Parts: sequence; structure tokens; C-alpha cells
Amino acid sequence: MTGRIAFQGELGAYGHQACVEARPGMEPLPCPTFEDAIEAVRKGDAELGMIGVENSTYGRVADVHQLLPESGLHIVDEAFVRVHINVMVPKGARMGDLRRVRAMGILLGQSRDFIREHNLDQLAWSDNAAAAREVAQLNDPAEGALASEIAAQIYGLDIVARHIEDHDRNTTRFLIMARDPDYRRRGKSGMMTAFVFRVRNIPAALYKAMGGFATNGINMTKLESYMVGGQFTATQFYAEIEGHPDDRNVQLALEELDYFTDHMRLMGVFPAAPRRHERPNDAGRS
Repeated sequence: MTGRIAFQGELGAYGHQACVEARPGMEPLPCPTFEDAIEAVRKGDAELGMIGVENSTYGRVADVHQLLPESGLHIVDEAFVRVHINVMVPKGARMGDLRRVRAMGILLGQSRDFIREHNLDQLAWSDNAAAAREVAQLNDPAEGALASEIAAQIYGLDIVARHIEDHDRNTTRFLIMARDPDYRRRGKSGMMTAFVFRVRNIPAALYKAMGGFATNGINMTKLESYMVGGQFTATQFYAEIEGHPDDRNVQLALEELDYFTDHMRLMGVFPAAPRRHERPNDAGRS
């Protein structure tokens, strides 16, 4: 596929890496925020959006699940990116010169052991690639950044420590968004269906709504809740299940869900990524 794919961050960000790996034929379009990346797709400045949603070490990316339902876009694919965190410094600097590292809070949180071991000060940055660019501009041996190898290449930095992440299977999951849904495909590794819903205000409504998935043998891989409209009583759920809406058991489960909800919206139907089914040892080798 040709065209542009929008991502949050600057060139060299892990979102950029995700675009290169998952859609190598497309031009990556850097955007300051997730909202900007979504808007670029909505306006037609990009055909697809690469939206990071969760990390295996740090958990979900804050606020993204609140953005998706209001985006007007559809999930058409998923991508799992192995996040190797690297320490980069100005050309010629050494690890022993380093006193401070900067990165997004989510990356600092994934590298706690290394940072503590080397007694490094931390600066929370808005974007990992922007942190690398800042280090290149400062050209101070005491200043470093945590980012991808792509960022080091783009900004002309030396990597003095590679793969410092606390967990050897550190992975970020991205959702690929488009203006139009595509329900025709069938993936070799199965299909996923994503939706949001709000349960009716009756006793045990959530428990009863979930019962249809259990009785129809459907694996629910994700269920997350968050407040909507600034009200503690208004809770919306984001869910992902294995299967396609055309499958009879999925149809039955969604019909039962509909009975116990006052709002339900399909967010996307997409092929399950092969990495979703990797054994732990396989993921550790990547």
C-alpha cells in the first residue's frame, strides 16, 4: 500500500519504527500528538494512523482508549513492535561521561534498573525522538537520551548501551486506524473484533453482559473501563474478542451484549498479528 501513515512523535520515534516495519511501502508522517495523528487520517492527509495503545512492561498508553471511540476511525490492523531501548550520546562521548538521560516517562519506566544502577538523573520528555534531537543540539557529553536505533541514526548520535530495557520481551502494541472499515479479510492467525459499550443501570449488568461470550466459547482478550463525560457513574468499556462478527457464535454473544447495554459501537475488525500467538521464548529472540 502506498500513501502516508501518521504516527505520534518525531522521526525516530518507536511509532516511526512501527510504521517502517508494518507498512514499509508507506511514507511515515510525524505528528505532535495522538489527536493530531488521528486528525491527519480524518482530513485525508494520511491514509492510515499508527496509534500506540499498550506496552507489555508499562501498561496502557494514557488516554488513547478515550480518543479512539470519538475518532470516527476504524481499526483495520494491529502491529507488535519489539521495543529495544538504547542509550545515546553526542558523537565521541562515553558512558562514563553520562550524568543525565531524557525520554518519555513510559520509556524511563521501562529502564528503571539500568538508570538506578548507573545513578543517572532523569528528565521526562514529550517524545523520545525529540529527546535524541535535543541531545544532538546540546552536544554535551553529560547529556543523553533513551530512544530507538533509528533515532540515533537520524540525529547522528553514538549508542553507548543497547537493549537496556528491564524486561527482555518489552513490546508495544499499535493499532492501525483508517477512515473506512474492512470486514472482508480473514487473517491466517485468526480475526479480532473491537468494540466499546456501556452497560444498562441494572444490578449485575456487566456480569450478565459478559456471560454471552463465555457460553458461546469466545475468548475476550481485553476489557478496560474508563469514565466518560466527567461523571463517576458513566463508565464505558473497551473490549476485544477473538473472532469475526460474521461468525455465528460472535453474533449470538453480541446480541446478548446488546440486551444489557444502552450503547454499543463496533470499533474495528482486523487480522490478529502473528506475534499475538508467539511463545515467550520466541518473543525474547526478536
